[in-house]
Amino acid sequence: MDNKTCSTCKGYKNCRDSAASWFFFIIGIIATVAIRAVTVLLHLAPIYAKISWYVGVVGFFLFFIYKFLISQRRARTIHERGLVEKIQKKEGLTDEDYEFLGDVFCNLASKKERINFFLIFGLSIVALLLALYMDFFVR
Repeated sequence: MDNKTCSTCKGYKNCRDSAASWFFFIIGIIATVAIRAVTVLLHLAPIYAKISWYVGVVGFFLFFIYKFLISQRRARTIHERGLVEKIQKKEGLTDEDYEFLGDVFCNLASKKERINFFLIFGLSIVALLLALYMDFFVR
């Protein structure tokens, strides 16, 4: 789905990310960078490595609590509305069911999610390569 299609969609405002979503996304990015920087910082200044580790761990803790709470809320709504059963039996969905499912699909297709995974993967590779370099070639 392209942006033009999204912006003309009836549920477009539901697909836009909330301020809380952006806040925790930024926390996740900071945590990702901080954790990946620990190995390099150990060689440069151990105190900064410790600070980076704490920032990363606390950041991930906050980020994953947020993601867990969202996941729990969605799971509860799916259960309360009997959406799995309705879909399996091909029963009619209510307007609220469609709105909720549209919100879930919009969030699954979020660019922020893909950016987050890309950053975690990319920075992990960089951190691994830097760690190998620092451990085996720098004295």
